[in-house]
Amino acid sequence: MVAITFQISISEVKAIEPSSSYIYEGIDVSKWQGNIDFEKVANDGIEIVYIKATEGTSYVSPTFESSYTSAKQNGLKVGFYHYVTARDTLSAQREAEFFANKVSGKDFECKLAMDFEEFGSLSKDEINAIGLAFIKKLEEITGKPVVIYSNTYTARTIWDGEILNYPLWVAEYGVSKPENNGKWSTYVGWQYTDMGIINGINGYVDRNKFTKDIFINENGESGVIEPKPPIPDDTTNYITIVIKRGDTLSELALKYNTTVQELVNLNGIKNPNLIYAGESLKVPINSSANGNQSEEIIYIVKKGDYLGKIAKEYNTTVQEIARINNISNVNLIYPGQRLIIKTESMGTELGHTCYKVVRGDTLYSIARRYNTTIANIVMLNRIQNPNLIYPGQCLKLKR
Repeated sequence: MVAITFQISISEVKAIEPSSSYIYEGIDVSKWQGNIDFEKVANDGIEIVYIKATEGTSYVSPTFESSYTSAKQNGLKVGFYHYVTARDTLSAQREAEFFANKVSGKDFECKLAMDFEEFGSLSKDEINAIGLAFIKKLEEITGKPVVIYSNTYTARTIWDGEILNYPLWVAEYGVSKPENNGKWSTYVGWQYTDMGIINGINGYVDRNKFTKDIFINENGESGVIEPKPPIPDDTTNYITIVIKRGDTLSELALKYNTTVQELVNLNGIKNPNLIYAGESLKVPINSSANGNQSEEIIYIVKKGDYLGKIAKEYNTTVQEIARINNISNVNLIYPGQRLIIKTESMGTELGHTCYKVVRGDTLYSIARRYNTTIANIVMLNRIQNPNLIYPGQCLKLKR
């Protein structure tokens, strides 16, 4: 009897509980679900839908408006989420402004959600500072409460400090209850599968269980962000690159159609002659820049590959690959060999989206972001070791 009591107590410690007893069935959607029949969704028992609104400082989900309108017409309670890409606190604040602008004037019942899950080479302190800057700015602009979306591993190992004051929408699959993360004792949302089947949606969709604490107001009444916040000036946007050994600011400025001074100002660099391999660097992308700017990737030669095949796949030439990689015999390449390939089209190929791996990526994080599975990515890219991908590698993803 004593042993049984001990086992039960351990089991209870290993899980976190919902913040309230009544559970609402919910889903979260993005462009990957396409056009949704929300009448059928509502009739299938779904009460809450979170809709991806924005990402970064310029991307608006192409299905955001249509999903919002249809969900509201069919009586679902609505929430919005933003996918954070910032690599510093100032950028995080700009993302909050952008998100707030796009959801302003709309009726929604659920807390605004921050989805920050890909961190690159950021430290734990930097991640928490960026996340908190985004949340604080969003609260300041909108006057609405915020919820943090996070998987259990990130909740346990990354989030800390003031972030823990905000409610948790946790993602964890294949369990009867979310695992105890040592930080939050309860959750307001639990994403328990990414392979949900719901009438009105073609393919899989994320399924969630929400509590009443996901709502802005305790009784579930809607709120509106007014007045409409100012939209940030995005005539100049930027991307984040990783500095490679041998890079200089002058070379990078030339490559990305900008100036050394602009790189210095954007990144707060004190000594323009001192940059380090492996560090992140913000690079402005000006609206007047050449849209056909070349990209550089690292391709790992696989058994059966030859330069003609690789050149065709990446819209380049055998001669160009040989020149860049100092290959004297174009008929002699080896499995496992790393090839630098420059291409002017990294967007789509052969019916697939081409995703460029960055430092810190895993197949799990890529699969989650693009609403696919590790198995699909492995199959499309003939990956032999799912734990081994490289920065710069181009991964095919289903469009």
